[in-house]
Amino acid sequence: MALKLMMSELGNPMYQKKRYIYLLELFGLLILNQFSALAHAATETGSPSTNALTNPYGLDALWANGDWIARGTLMILLIMSVASWYMLVIKLLEQGRLFRCSAAEKKAFWQHSLSTQAVAQLPMHSAYYFLAQSGIQARDDYQGQLMAHIPMNTWLENNLNQAFDQVQARLQIGLALLGTVGSTAPFIGLFGTVWGIYHALTAIGIAGQASIDKVAGPVGEALIMTAIGLAVAVPAVLIYNWLLRRNKNAMADLHAFANDLEKALLGGKVPQQ
Repeated sequence: MALKLMMSELGNPMYQKKRYIYLLELFGLLILNQFSALAHAATETGSPSTNALTNPYGLDALWANGDWIARGTLMILLIMSVASWYMLVIKLLEQGRLFRCSAAEKKAFWQHSLSTQAVAQLPMHSAYYFLAQSGIQARDDYQGQLMAHIPMNTWLENNLNQAFDQVQARLQIGLALLGTVGSTAPFIGLFGTVWGIYHALTAIGIAGQASIDKVAGPVGEALIMTAIGLAVAVPAVLIYNWLLRRNKNAMADLHAFANDLEKALLGGKVPQQ
């Protein structure tokens, strides 16, 4: 009889509704309990005194407890990192200035006769301006004894190649620094790590305590040097490859402009832009 009564209550919609309400209330209480526990843990973790007790090692301790070699290694890595980002900004500005030439400006250049007036159509201080000026100046200088000793096409090609090489050499300035930082920063960081581990083990040996808390802290602190070395080297390599790619693309466009200019100076057809 009791079993039948229980089964009838289970099938009652009012009973099911109450059961759902009880389950929702229980679930809500569990959620509130979890949030209160997380908030309490965050409050304890955020306490400065607790942090100081639980983690006495880090970059601050490495600088405070390190000798002049460890500090010098950190300063070298810092200088390398600053130099890499500084070189990125400088090279981007330089590339923008050298290759700032729109299609409209090139079209205006080719629409004029190849003279000083045509060169004025190109942005001053750009590589296109310098190349066009060098080519037109070489054509104007081709006279007298030069005409008897060297063909005009060879004369123009030599002068344009010289101007082209000057632009390319200017773009290469600073890339060696990025390559040096990318290749040496990990090893400098590794040197700092080895030096820090050596001093940590020496101090542990002198103290005569070799427990895990005495070993893991100083050794882990010294490993920060390797992480800093990688953090300096990886951006430098990425910046180097990116700038090198931009230089290749820009120089390919400039090389096409130089070929068209040489052909036009020799009396060929002016390219239609």
